[in-house]
Amino acid sequence: MAHLTRRTADLLKPFSVALSSMRLLTTTSTTPITVETSLPFTGHKIDPPSRSVETTPQELMTFFRDMALMRRMEIAADSLYKAKLIRGFCHLYDGQEAVAVGMEAAITKKDCIITAYRDHCIFLGRGGTLLECFSELMGRKDGCSKGKGGSMHFYKKDSGFYGGHGIVGAQIPLGCGLAFAQKYSKDENVTFALYGDGAANQGQLFEALNMAALWDLPAILVCENNHYGMGTAEWRAAKSPAYYKRGDYVPGLKVDGMDVFAVKQACKFSKEHALKNGPIILEMDTYRYHGHSMSDPGSTYRTRDEISGVRQERDPIERIRKLVLSHDLATEKELKDIEKEVRKNVDEAIAQAKESPMPEPSELFTNVYVKGYGVESFGADRKELRAVLP
Repeated sequence: MAHLTRRTADLLKPFSVALSSMRLLTTTSTTPITVETSLPFTGHKIDPPSRSVETTPQELMTFFRDMALMRRMEIAADSLYKAKLIRGFCHLYDGQEAVAVGMEAAITKKDCIITAYRDHCIFLGRGGTLLECFSELMGRKDGCSKGKGGSMHFYKKDSGFYGGHGIVGAQIPLGCGLAFAQKYSKDENVTFALYGDGAANQGQLFEALNMAALWDLPAILVCENNHYGMGTAEWRAAKSPAYYKRGDYVPGLKVDGMDVFAVKQACKFSKEHALKNGPIILEMDTYRYHGHSMSDPGSTYRTRDEISGVRQERDPIERIRKLVLSHDLATEKELKDIEKEVRKNVDEAIAQAKESPMPEPSELFTNVYVKGYGVESFGADRKELRAVLP
């Protein structure tokens, strides 16, 4: 009987291998698949794009893995913070992964992104590594900002990522400045300046937007509306919470920020618009599962039922999981295996980051002034100053 069972297994082996090969070919295929966004786009002073979005099996699988990796990284950061290995401020992105991943799918690394302090996953999407992320979070030398920036100041200039900013709304004028440089250089690229609903009433937003509109800058202002700012519901903080309309004379688009394909389509559309016509506002209707920061339990201004309801009905990763399964691109087990591999990668990166040394004390004095400029104290009592200015 055992002999027969072994023989049956041997006979079945080539067929199962063939099935695996077929599935591998399917998931690496670039054959187009057309999907429809979960909700229609709503436009302000502009005709919205089509709900039909073209994708491929390969892109679907990449979306699943990338969002699973971001989710796992943020959950691990939560644990490291509670273990006091991450100190200071820490704002997590879990729930909002579709914005980072969908945006990257529509643009290139020559396009610029600048954001506020919920920046870990944006950095990862720009090509940053897990080791750089966890090292920076723990203040280690191998971090993307050499351990001196921490959670709020990730940076990757070589991929067009200009931070990571701690002052609410301050990144928006800087983003419009990047767009000015792009227009001046005539390089046909755009800048995405991300901000939250809590920053949407900042005066500097409207000042920067006015200049961007006057000069037709290729600036795309992205309001990641997760509905609660630092803990105040949008309807209590803004008389008009329709943020995509707040540009008045600047066109806007409301997007389901929990649908990676809606984000991809909106970003592709807005890039084309901005290069021809100047600025546009995108309002990404999204949701954060954690509190505003690690010091906020996130349950005093909303109910646990609301959070679990969003998880069940709108979760960006689960939407992709359903699409992958419905198109028979992978089995439930294969997707679980991807998640296990992601968890292993995250755990390995954390172990490596813990081995990374702390920055040298002398690093306190670097990156303050442009090289060769600044103020230097000298003399026996260090009371004399020598200044070198441009």
